[in-house]
Amino acid sequence: MPAAGAFDRNCEIQRRRDLSALAVANRPRYDSRMATCLLYRQIPARIPRFYRVELAMNLFSEVSVLREWGVAGRNGQSVINNYANLRDASKAADQYRNRALKRGYARA
Repeated sequence: MPAAGAFDRNCEIQRRRDLSALAVANRPRYDSRMATCLLYRQIPARIPRFYRVELAMNLFSEVSVLREWGVAGRNGQSVINNYANLRDASKAADQYRNRALKRGYARA
């Protein structure tokens, strides 16, 4: 009869194989390089600022909209909103981008 430690180790190895197979099978769903829009605002006598909107799939099969903004060259602020489908996320990202364009940001 095998020792208890050997059984635990074999279960762990099998679990890792199962997770690896699952990750390979689902790789296209978790591609985080979906869409990015980077905007800058350069006003004379003011510090340059940036605004970034990115769409990405998360691990729960939802679409995330990542927004980052702040002063160029420094750490900015960020917010992540999750949406059930790509259509809703894309509409929200377009609204955020259009709002930034109205505030004086321009495409990089």
